[in-house]
Amino acid sequence: MSKAHTLDALIVGAGFSGLYMLHKLRQEGFTAHVVEKASGVGGTWFWNRYPGARCDIPSIEYSYSFDPELEAEWRWTERYAAQPEILRYLEHVADRFDLNRDISFNTLVTTARWDEERGRWLVETDGGDSYDVQFLVLATGALSQPKMPDIPGLENFEGAVVHSATWDDSVDLEGKAICQFGTGSSGIQIVGEVAKVARQLTVFQRTPNFAVPASNHPLPEDYLEKLLPDYPALRERARTSPLGFFHAAWEGSAKADDPAAREERLEKAWKAGTTGLLQAYDDLLFDEESNAFACDFARRKISELVSDPDKVRKLTPHDYPMGSRRLCTEVGFFEAINRDNVTLVDVREEPVETVTAHAVVTSAGEYPADVIILATGFDACVGAIKAIDIRGRDGRSIREEWDNGPRAYLGLAVEGFPNMFTITGPGSPSVLSNVVVSIEQHVEWVARCMVDMRDGGKQVIEATAEAEAAWMDHANEIAHQTLFPRANSWYQGHTKDGRQVFMPYVGGVGAYRQKCDEVAANGYEGFTLEGARETV
Repeated sequence: MSKAHTLDALIVGAGFSGLYMLHKLRQEGFTAHVVEKASGVGGTWFWNRYPGARCDIPSIEYSYSFDPELEAEWRWTERYAAQPEILRYLEHVADRFDLNRDISFNTLVTTARWDEERGRWLVETDGGDSYDVQFLVLATGALSQPKMPDIPGLENFEGAVVHSATWDDSVDLEGKAICQFGTGSSGIQIVGEVAKVARQLTVFQRTPNFAVPASNHPLPEDYLEKLLPDYPALRERARTSPLGFFHAAWEGSAKADDPAAREERLEKAWKAGTTGLLQAYDDLLFDEESNAFACDFARRKISELVSDPDKVRKLTPHDYPMGSRRLCTEVGFFEAINRDNVTLVDVREEPVETVTAHAVVTSAGEYPADVIILATGFDACVGAIKAIDIRGRDGRSIREEWDNGPRAYLGLAVEGFPNMFTITGPGSPSVLSNVVVSIEQHVEWVARCMVDMRDGGKQVIEATAEAEAAWMDHANEIAHQTLFPRANSWYQGHTKDGRQVFMPYVGGVGAYRQKCDEVAANGYEGFTLEGARETV
């Protein structure tokens, strides 16, 4: 093994988080390097290149705000950018700020060990390189580690098997019999495109999801010029808003509104894009009776858009409030479901018994397959971190610690793992916000913390167990004031005894930012700080 590279910080991941973290630490005078398993930048948007992959937040908002010149020079072509355009944007950012020279691609971090005596991390990679660093920044992404389903007999299949999170462009779908598992956000986007080219598409669904039309369209050439004067104010509004968007939910209560006025507002919201329906009234995520009006409206829309009554029945959610599972965006999904070459199977009614060499066999029949698509999502919020063998104080393993429920103080730091920061970790707004806004806030907080430590002669920072537990209790309490915990969703983590742990913080992006700023202003309240140590 070669001699370890000595740095102030090692950053794991070259997506939105890792790129900005590298840029910010350079600005503050730190030595930093990024390790990335892919062959290029992009993070989730490098890997998620399946047919139909698209952002469900408006492009103008799903972008960096830290550099006004960058904002002014990049031209988004669509209201909701497709994966290739988002990847081009991140590649542009990497080139513009000369970030690639400090990124090691095609490199996987395998282990990270805390050296208690020296107060530093020793990190090793699959290529044999090692890093001796003061800070370990995990910019691994909340939605990056694929979740593999337990499908009996899948190993028997002789055709191609592709996962939405690690898509293989070389797999030919044209004229093929395709079986797809999953109708979450990725699955719904895939169906809309694959149905156009498949000879037969069989979609296996466990839980139906609410999906709203994206109402996507090209952006006029002068769109950015008209927006630029208002951009700073809109960005500031997003930073202090509940969800990190330019525009907040419309005021009012659905249950208190006049029926005709409510129908008109819901119709307008339905056409407004991804989050429109959930923002039609500001009580939809808190009041079950109000939420029911939005659910009923969406169910009626499904029955209008889908012609086959049996498909309508299978596609219509009934057992959870809207928003407690991720609200999906559809571009051509309902149209695709109406096609004669698309079959919808409810696996709760018709369980999969096995997969053979060329088919999926259920309790009711056999469905031929040349290709199997796994649109089964991610090990959300924690999977990419647990994929690394990280050992903190006294050899404690992050995998074992989080097997009993994910925990982190402010979603930023884990007790027992000093000088380790988790960008958009559990206990932060992360996946229940405009994640780019949340990423920028985390990156800037971490950089401020490192500067304050350097200026104050401190070498080690660690969250206390008491502060961490109190924060996770607070996050859970806030979640249970909403309808979010009412569904069995990937927002939930689990303890060993089966208790649920709600992972994102739903108290609001603005309120969360204020709390983080107060913690820093109060001398990093909830953390212990230690001075410089002897180096060996």
